[in-house]
Amino acid sequence: MNVKRLGLGLVTAIGLANMVAIEVAIAADEIFMPGLVYRTGPYAPNGIPFANGFKDYVTLINERDGGVNGVKLVYEECETGYNTKVGVECYEKMKSKNPVTIIPNSTGITYQLIPKTAADGIPLLTMGYGRTSAAVGSVFPWVFNFPATYWSQATAVVRFIAGKEGGLDKLKGKKIAHIYHNSAYGKEANPTLEALSKKYGFDLTLLAVDHPGQEQKATWLQIRRKKPDWIFMSGWGVMNQVALKEAAAQGFPMDRFIGNWWSGSENDVAPAAAGANGYIAATFHTPGGNTKLHADIKKHVYGKGLGAGEVDRIGEVLYIRGLFNHVMVVEAVRNAQKKFGVKVPNGEQMRWAYENTNMTAADWERIGLKGFPEMKVSCNDHEGGHPVLFQQWDATAKEWKVISDWIPVMTDLVRPLMEADAAKFAKENNITPKSCG
Repeated sequence: MNVKRLGLGLVTAIGLANMVAIEVAIAADEIFMPGLVYRTGPYAPNGIPFANGFKDYVTLINERDGGVNGVKLVYEECETGYNTKVGVECYEKMKSKNPVTIIPNSTGITYQLIPKTAADGIPLLTMGYGRTSAAVGSVFPWVFNFPATYWSQATAVVRFIAGKEGGLDKLKGKKIAHIYHNSAYGKEANPTLEALSKKYGFDLTLLAVDHPGQEQKATWLQIRRKKPDWIFMSGWGVMNQVALKEAAAQGFPMDRFIGNWWSGSENDVAPAAAGANGYIAATFHTPGGNTKLHADIKKHVYGKGLGAGEVDRIGEVLYIRGLFNHVMVVEAVRNAQKKFGVKVPNGEQMRWAYENTNMTAADWERIGLKGFPEMKVSCNDHEGGHPVLFQQWDATAKEWKVISDWIPVMTDLVRPLMEADAAKFAKENNITPKSCG
């Protein structure tokens, strides 16, 4: 036997095991919750806390509650590296295990999985990202993008800016620049911003930044020339870090620089240090780890040595967002179990549960997230009408602080745009919209 060759073979096998999902046997009385994650690749610093939130919530439910109504959750990760092709391969690998929901964790992967999950009858949860018009449930019955979409977020950002300027009528003549990741994700808000620009009379400049976002000299030359009153950014990963450093170098006022909810994590502001002080970001959940849910995670997960990451990072924005995703999956499982009298809901039962989601103040308090706003989903509204919150970075305290009330989105402007886009998609793909009564 060649020991050296055997050793190399073992190393290779271990390496391959780390590159793909580890096979997990799913029993008939267990609930399978897959995780399409990216702990590697250019966006790993953001993907890791998100994935840790995913895993820790499943661990909490199993350790504290013994599962959902006594039914154990089984969690399995598949590494995508934030690569669309690999993400689709992960989906194909996972779907035979009867997942209750697929969370693609990427707008690019979302677009590819929309037709696949519809054909396979598996709910697709794209919380705060993906295709905005998928909120129209009659055309996209298997896609759910609550609590809010990119288009709705854009209206809340403009409303926030208007509040600082003295009202929506004061936006006329103002200059707003949108710096965006040159991808399906980054471009998603542009149609809404253009509609808002026409309606309120502000001058809109659209500035694309190519992946991964390290080269922005031309972008900031444009900013220097245009001299916008406000900057809105739809960035991701290193792009956000570079933009904040460039803004600080130019002396652009940080309290007039607003990131979307994927441009407002600790990872984005830390590299700019004091230069990021005052930077603002949209969010659909409160920041920080001082909730009952976090206390339970410390006790039942990290207290038992079962945490996926570091306990002092569970209050970070992207960790909370990972938690929030699985909170909603578990709530849908509970609703489906109750409605249909089953232990392990199937895809159709989970779809019903999502369409009948109605999160009240009492529900949020039970979960341990007291103070979250009501969210109500329906057959034809898969977004849920959730308002948007704004947070500001305090570089001295090294924490995000809430600086607004929950700001309502402009449904009257956004919904017709969604319906028009959904109708176009239906026509192009020969889809007959289902009746929602």
